[in-house]
Amino acid sequence: MKNNLKRFRVRTVSAVAALVFAVNAWAVEPFTVRDIRVEGLQRVEPGTVFASLPFRVGDQYTDDKGSAAIRALFALGLFKDVRLEVQTDVLIVIVEERPTVADVEFVGTREFDKDTLKKALREIGLTEGRPYDQALADRAEQELKRQYINRSLYGAQVVTTVTPIERNRVNLTFTVTEGEPTRIRELRIVGNHAFSESTLRGLMDLNTGNWLSWYTKSDRYSRSKLNADLETLRSYYLQRGFLEFRIDSTQVAISPDKQDISITIRVTEGQRFVVSGVKLEGNYLGKEDEFKRLVKIKAGEPYNADEVTETTKAFTDYFGNFGYAFARVEARPEIDRAHDRVAFVLVAEPSRRAYVRRINISGNNRTRDEVIRREFRQFEASWYDAEKIKLSRDRVDRLGFFKDVNIETSEVPGAPDEVDLNINVTERPTGSLQLGAGYSSADKLGLSFGIKQENAFGTGNYLAVDVNTSKYNRTIVFNTVDPYFTPDGISRTIDLYHRSSRPYQNQGGDYQLATTGASLRFGVPFSEVDTVFFGAGLERTQIIAGTNIPAAYLAYAERFGSTSNTLPLTIGWSRDDRDSSLAPTTGRYQRFSSEWGAAGEVRYVRANYQFQQYVPLSKAYTLALNSEFGWGKGLNGQPFPVFKNFYSGGLGSVRGFEQGTLGPRDITGAAIGGPKKITLNGEFFVPFPGAGNDRTLRMFGFVDAGNVFGEDQKVSWADIRASTGFGLSWLSPVGPLRIAYAIPVRKQPGDRIQKFQFQIGTSF
Repeated sequence: MKNNLKRFRVRTVSAVAALVFAVNAWAVEPFTVRDIRVEGLQRVEPGTVFASLPFRVGDQYTDDKGSAAIRALFALGLFKDVRLEVQTDVLIVIVEERPTVADVEFVGTREFDKDTLKKALREIGLTEGRPYDQALADRAEQELKRQYINRSLYGAQVVTTVTPIERNRVNLTFTVTEGEPTRIRELRIVGNHAFSESTLRGLMDLNTGNWLSWYTKSDRYSRSKLNADLETLRSYYLQRGFLEFRIDSTQVAISPDKQDISITIRVTEGQRFVVSGVKLEGNYLGKEDEFKRLVKIKAGEPYNADEVTETTKAFTDYFGNFGYAFARVEARPEIDRAHDRVAFVLVAEPSRRAYVRRINISGNNRTRDEVIRREFRQFEASWYDAEKIKLSRDRVDRLGFFKDVNIETSEVPGAPDEVDLNINVTERPTGSLQLGAGYSSADKLGLSFGIKQENAFGTGNYLAVDVNTSKYNRTIVFNTVDPYFTPDGISRTIDLYHRSSRPYQNQGGDYQLATTGASLRFGVPFSEVDTVFFGAGLERTQIIAGTNIPAAYLAYAERFGSTSNTLPLTIGWSRDDRDSSLAPTTGRYQRFSSEWGAAGEVRYVRANYQFQQYVPLSKAYTLALNSEFGWGKGLNGQPFPVFKNFYSGGLGSVRGFEQGTLGPRDITGAAIGGPKKITLNGEFFVPFPGAGNDRTLRMFGFVDAGNVFGEDQKVSWADIRASTGFGLSWLSPVGPLRIAYAIPVRKQPGDRIQKFQFQIGTSF
């Protein structure tokens, strides 16, 4: 070897050794680096290597810098071997890249969709195109097992197969043996005295299983479900006076074969306390009387933690209405154990008043900022107002464009009297392409097609095309809504539609009532919860003769013509504060609409009012009340047009009678409806046996009453039909399903009875 040739290697036996130790096979004298070359790269960019080296061309090389270079390159996680070689004053970096993951496949997975599992692995760094690492594959196995444990599949086994392929790549196959789910065989609550164990277990979503567990999966253990049940138990006691209630321990034991789980919950109830009084201390801005009206805690009644929380929150929010964003309210209990009584001292410190400097919006990748900002009632450079902020948050949430809406308040550094509002939204898909089918005992098979975009191009506008077909009703509608047609929040709705329908009757027929029209409506918000609608349209209705056409329709066509044109003017009002439109448990819904045929061959007025009230009797039981009233009258000496009549009978009105068969009939016996309508409904919802508190599947008992009346017929209680029965409500994957079995209790000879009725997609 020549004297002027220096050659050495620093080879790593393993990544761990290279990262922990500075390995020098042969020490070299320091020298100035004239050039740096990298060998062995396939996919990694040379710049990535150069950026990790602790020296550059022209720097002095030492053994310590060489060891640091090896550690830095291994830390990238891209290489499974790194060597340094020196030829004279040229440094050669020789690397061996880790193979990359070409494909990830799953075998034997039934419980999960493969895309869900791939997403879980992606979150820990294992996905196509990333370097393969055995440690990462081990983490992937553990993550898959964790996913299965969350579904109570404790016996799931995962085997990883690594298959090398060309170009230094590997395919990963995770073979899963899911096994049977682990089920809860025993659920015990120990230490309870005030309430029975069966009562407490009835509050919990987890149980030992029943005949409906295949649907509810209530006998599958989940830590998150157990934590939720523990909070339910705690709330149950704290709402009933047990101020010092606590859960001492929760023991979860799994059988050796991983098929059975036993849960034991130990509680200490403590004494039951009655509230002896409430007093205020601290700074209440001289508005003590106003704050006292917000107190929910009732003296002389058992302690209720919810009332304490509601009171402190109401106080904090009320302080916020005056700009005190950092107010603190503490409820201090003064316990008298000798007499089982507790008094509360509400201590308030309003701190300082604050302005809102900026409102920052994040998370809206599609929706424009202005769509969110125009819903805000809290403005920048104004006093902080908690009530307006809550209202703003609710208005943004009611848009329906976001899965989650959060507002956080942050202090402004160096400005103690200013805050920023940070609004973070999580967008949800707002467009849909719907192809579906529905079946009802009245309409038979109905096909539907729809294209809807609730947030078209991120503007907040609504666009839709709906097509619906059934035996008796067919519809095609083009609809667009601009909720902010004006900056003041006046909405504009444009409808183009064609509808064909015919009354429900046993003998059938192929005649039709065909309505084609267009309308323009505006909605004016008169308050935060009330909107008034008004508009106008053009409408043509044709009575198309066919077999079994009712005599009333034929007579109307002969007198006024089979084609009628009209200019309907509409005005209406709505208010909806229900907690859900599909399965409400609390709140009220009101709707009023009216229509005036102001010009054309048909002159009439028509009005409809609906009122719904939902009363939560408990977490599991709900009372629902509904009433609907309709009225119409012909003008200019004309009768009320027969094709504008109301109908009654069947689901949505008076169950137990055939759909649309109540009310006046013509000489052929066909039900033709009428211009006056009364419908009264009462429903009592209870959990489906075995479904726990699942709101998507409920049973109900009901009482219905109502009828429709002719234009010259007096509304009489003697003519009211009524029924009672029970039914099933299920929010199925294809839409809301309601099944009812009704027994008419007020009926007349000739009424068409249909005790069993069902429909997919109907509402109250």
